[in-house]
Amino acid sequence: MFVIHKTNVQLKLCKMQTTNTFAIIFFTRKSKTDSKNLSIYARVTVNGKRSEISLKRHVLLSQWDSSKSRGKGKSKEITVLNTYLDQAYIKLLDCHRQLLEQGDLITSKTIKAKYLGEGDVYKTLTDLITYHNTTMLHVLKPGTMKNYYTTEKYLKQFLSTSLKVDDVYLKQLNYRFVTDFEFFLRLLKNVKGSLSLANNGVMKHLERFKKILNLGVKLEWIEKNPFEKIKLKFDKHDRAYLTTKELQFLEDTHYYNDRLERVKDCFLFACYTGLSFIDEKNLIKKQITKGIDGNYWIFTRREKTSQTVKVPILPKAMQIIEKYKDYSTDYVFPMISNQKTNKYLKEIAIDCNIQKKLTFHVARHTFATTVMLSNGVPIETVSKLLGHTKLSTTQIYARVVESKISEDFNKLLNKFESMDESNRSIINF
Repeated sequence: MFVIHKTNVQLKLCKMQTTNTFAIIFFTRKSKTDSKNLSIYARVTVNGKRSEISLKRHVLLSQWDSSKSRGKGKSKEITVLNTYLDQAYIKLLDCHRQLLEQGDLITSKTIKAKYLGEGDVYKTLTDLITYHNTTMLHVLKPGTMKNYYTTEKYLKQFLSTSLKVDDVYLKQLNYRFVTDFEFFLRLLKNVKGSLSLANNGVMKHLERFKKILNLGVKLEWIEKNPFEKIKLKFDKHDRAYLTTKELQFLEDTHYYNDRLERVKDCFLFACYTGLSFIDEKNLIKKQITKGIDGNYWIFTRREKTSQTVKVPILPKAMQIIEKYKDYSTDYVFPMISNQKTNKYLKEIAIDCNIQKKLTFHVARHTFATTVMLSNGVPIETVSKLLGHTKLSTTQIYARVVESKISEDFNKLLNKFESMDESNRSIINF
């Protein structure tokens, strides 16, 4: 075997400014039916992974020069063969060039498919996932990409353990593949032997898989998405939030321990502004400014969605800002990691006798429910304050508590009673 014109290949790649390693090798195999004849193949290698192509040409063992990867002699048959090998080499180089110019994924398989005229029919699930993760790396947030990497890990685990393969072609994906993957996720167990994922966890992985396949449809790598016949069913859960009484009790609790006091204050600030952990952690002093009404507002942008958020600062939130006004950096609060914050919030919940799993995100629910909706703020306004792009998202976060329902119902009863009084007065008149 010999790599013909390998130096030329590398030079051509340098001009194209690609980081892929790429080589073309012509080699022969003995014919199974005729030991005197050799079958000629081309091997394409990209980044260490290779694909072989039968060139549908044969040559006598005595007429093949393995040192030059060429036919020996100057006969008409050998001249035609060598010309064909040169053309095959040039065509393979051209296939690589076309993929590079089109911005397509370059692998040994895609080059082989291009050469054979099979095009995107040859795309695999791994090709699509790699393309998605590469193109979305600078579009999606790191936390979101981390979730996609986990979904990718489960897909590869499913392929290897359930299907006993390393990869599948996109054209092989169907309804059964998706449902089998779902079944695999539902039975997945952790090191302790318990189920790794609840229903909503399974649904989130399927949701991400569906989005990846939607990208494949847009790229015309796959004709249709097998999820078209599948409906994802999430379990609805009530989001935890603090009641007015719990919120007040938390405000009245003070710590000599500096770390707990800081965590409590940062949590309370989120209860009165609706900021998420990352948005509050990244909040800088210059983002607090006077609005058109003469009051102080927070002008920021949500890390998760890049949505602009403008929040008027309530008096209790302003008190917390004043408490930390001498903090020596550009940031408003001295916040630690989300993980440690939630750990300390568990301690605080025990101290305050709050019988709920207290995490920082509970503050956002508390803002939407207890501070805003329960006090008559319209849900459309709450949606804007939370930085949601859709009203339906706000409806998941916030609900009207029973006390508010009772209050509104009593107002309705009073109206009916007033109407009855008016009717009786008219009758008496």
